[in-house]
Amino acid sequence: MAAPSAPPPVNHTPPPGGAPAAGPDAEVPTCPGWRIRDVLRHTTMVHRWAASYVAEGHTTYQRGAVEPALDGDALLAHYREGHAGLVATLRAAPETLECLMLFPAPSPLAFWARRQAHETTVHRADAESALATGPGPVDPTVAADGIDELLRGFHGRDRSRVRTAGPRTMRVRTTDTGDVWTVRLSATEPPRAQREGRSSVVGADAAAEVVIDTASGAGSVAASGSGPESVAASGSGPESVAASALGPGSADIELSGPADRLYLTLWNRLPTDAVTVTGDEELARLWRETSGITWS
Repeated sequence: MAAPSAPPPVNHTPPPGGAPAAGPDAEVPTCPGWRIRDVLRHTTMVHRWAASYVAEGHTTYQRGAVEPALDGDALLAHYREGHAGLVATLRAAPETLECLMLFPAPSPLAFWARRQAHETTVHRADAESALATGPGPVDPTVAADGIDELLRGFHGRDRSRVRTAGPRTMRVRTTDTGDVWTVRLSATEPPRAQREGRSSVVGADAAAEVVIDTASGAGSVAASGSGPESVAASGSGPESVAASALGPGSADIELSGPADRLYLTLWNRLPTDAVTVTGDEELARLWRETSGITWS
């Protein structure tokens, strides 16, 4: 998936999902207590915050990002401007960029391109949830990459709240991309996920295109209060044990289905019954209650 030669003009970049159709005051079912204006304010803040790392080469966590006190057409214009600026910044950045990464990645540029691709897709789904049709589909390869970022990036960090009373194993299996993650859960360690499958990680150029596509209607993902955070993670490197080596029936729970349904479910944007659950459903409930990612 090669990146287009130039970003779309600012006035041709629609806001996330169903924001204009739903209206700024529409409630957002995937984020209780939020309205469309909150989705736009949060997302444009994050776009500008992320672009500052890439443009200015920050090597320490930058606090103080503030949501704009805008609404209506002014807020939509502000969102479009910030999104276009993010895309342009990612495209202009050198491969040798040095700046902070929030968890391991092949390079800082690859990290920020990937993270903002999913950030944008996440909140597109939130906006679409305000419509009667709900969140739209996600490209399967993008969705599989988003699952990988969630399991091995965000939840590979010590600050993950997902803990079980004793050792448990959760398997996540996509039925369309051939990916499998085996997630080791415990009382004292963050989840440790291993991946086996066909889908490749979204690279910097491809992720830059995803950032564009998610803002212009080509896909969507979901997240629970998603936002970049400051604690570094382990567990994003190559797996040392193939998930399939565990054998059938060795997981306490398996969640399976199309990659985009799993993506939305694991990010708590679809109910658990949107996918097939086999095994201990109590683990599915625990995941839903403790896996949320919040802005800090």
